[in-house]
Amino acid sequence: MKSTFHLFIAISTTFLSLTSCKKEVKTEVINETAAEEIIPTTTADNSMNSLDWNGTYSGITPCADCEGIETSLTLNKDNSYILTTKYLGKSTKNNESKGTFSWNAEGNTIILSTITDGPNQFFVGENQLTQLDMSGKKITGALAEKYILTKK
Repeated sequence: MKSTFHLFIAISTTFLSLTSCKKEVKTEVINETAAEEIIPTTTADNSMNSLDWNGTYSGITPCADCEGIETSLTLNKDNSYILTTKYLGKSTKNNESKGTFSWNAEGNTIILSTITDGPNQFFVGENQLTQLDMSGKKITGALAEKYILTKK
């Protein structure tokens, strides 16, 4: 009985010594500051950001009371422009207008700021500008292709 009692005491002491020894547990505290979720702002491709739009465009647009309007429009990277027009068969004088242009919200059309008495909007395409009507819409019909200025 004594040996069973000593065995019990020995096992109990061992058990108590093992459980009472607190093993130091290293815990790494991670800074749980919420990382801001980065949402990339992607801009859709449009004429303004994906085409090489600066340069000089020219063509002859229709005219109601002359042979045509010889048109040259130079667009600069700083959003300035020079528009030169000549009424063929009516005048030998070049009319020149300078100013700045802005882009519409979609980034596909420019608006010439100083033109108030005629069409001042052009749809910007690959190496071409399409003159729009007074309300900013594409011209349709048989003469529609005559309103396209091509890049030099």
